[in-house]
Amino acid sequence: MSAEVSRLLQIGSTGRNSGKTTLAAEVIKKYKNQIPIVALKIITITGKRGICQRGTVGCGICTSIDSGYELIEEENVRGNKDTMQLLRSGAMQVFLLKAFEDSLKEGFYEFLKQIPKDALIICESNTLRKYVKPGLFIMMDNRKKKMKPTAQVVYDLADKVLTTAEVEAVSIEKQKWQLAQAVCL
Repeated sequence: MSAEVSRLLQIGSTGRNSGKTTLAAEVIKKYKNQIPIVALKIITITGKRGICQRGTVGCGICTSIDSGYELIEEENVRGNKDTMQLLRSGAMQVFLLKAFEDSLKEGFYEFLKQIPKDALIICESNTLRKYVKPGLFIMMDNRKKKMKPTAQVVYDLADKVLTTAEVEAVSIEKQKWQLAQAVCL
């Protein structure tokens, strides 16, 4: 049975580059002045410990920990990492949780101990949904590619499914509106 975390907005995806961070950043920008917001990006490491799960040299995330999990608070706003973008969007804290699946739940509960109890949590992850029932679980569906196995397991648990195009359309309309306002002022 999944533990319930009602203050959690979880965003999963069927594949990479689906708009998860774009959506999370938009939510943060919209509500950052109304409620404390903490963002969490989870990378669940599958496969053998110490070996890249993509079968190559990779980025070093999979091979940087040997067991359990690693929880890192992002403090840098300069750069292109997703965690940096979320911090620039106005989240009061942003964390990266790298975890082997058998330690994911333990790592998530350690994260909860480090944040304000009244904060809205915006989390990018598929696998966490197997262990936690969020207040809202959104699945980003960019099926131009094959669905990730982690998405297949939790896809039917999504409260809402959005296409990448739907998120991009909202972002583009917001940019047009802001430009129109700037021109009129």
